[in-house]
Amino acid sequence: MKHLQYLILIALTISSCKSPEARMPETVQSGSFLKESAERNKKLNEQEQRLIQDIIKNDPETDYIASESGFWYYYNTRVENDTIQPEFGDIIDFKYTISDIQGNEIYAETQKTYVMDKQELFTGLREGLKLMKPEESVTFIFPSQKAYGYYGDDKKIGTNIPLICEVTLNTITQEND
Repeated sequence: MKHLQYLILIALTISSCKSPEARMPETVQSGSFLKESAERNKKLNEQEQRLIQDIIKNDPETDYIASESGFWYYYNTRVENDTIQPEFGDIIDFKYTISDIQGNEIYAETQKTYVMDKQELFTGLREGLKLMKPEESVTFIFPSQKAYGYYGDDKKIGTNIPLICEVTLNTITQEND
């Protein structure tokens, strides 16, 4: 009889246990975070554009070119007769220096070999190299979104820092050579 009572008690306990109900996810309809973030980025971009335009205005002797990608550049050394420019997979050898927008050097001259679009390189520099020919030297002014953006480079370049890069393209070895 005692065994029967224990079995009934266990059966009642098990049958009365209910698994917790799943909670429905909460949805936020306002999108306020995205709006605020977009507004912040728009203001940052406008501020950087003003800084860059001031640099250009205060240097009337230099012929600045606005790229289609949203950065500015000018030639220190221009090559007119060579038509080869880097393409996907080409191996390029170049050297560059990186400074902040006030001209303070961040990284001294660095020599680099890079496989075009197959290795990591910040957006602006990758796009800028595609405009160059061997033996050309170009100075680029990159707004922060074309440089290291919000994250910086985890070393010397902080959050949202526009950059000036002086780049000399030494050689291009085409992928099919």
